[in-house]
Amino acid sequence: MTEITFGIEGMSCNGCVKTVTQALQSVAGVESAQVSLADARATVRFDDTRTRPETVRQAVIDAGFDVC
Repeated sequence: MTEITFGIEGMSCNGCVKTVTQALQSVAGVESAQVSLADARATVRFDDTRTRPETVRQAVIDAGFDVC
C-alpha cells in the first residue's frame, strides 16, 4: 500500500468533506481516505498496482475542488 497526503482547496463544510471522501473512495484501489476540513488535507491509502497518485488527485478535481 502507498499513502499520500495532499492539500485541498475549496472545502467549506462537512458536506464538502463527504463529497471529497466519496470521490476518493470511488477510485479503484483506494483502501481508505481521511479528509480533514480543519487541515484542508486528505490522506489516502491505495494499492499502487491498481491506481496512481495522479488518478487519486484527479478524483478530487473532478468533484469540484482544487488540489494543492
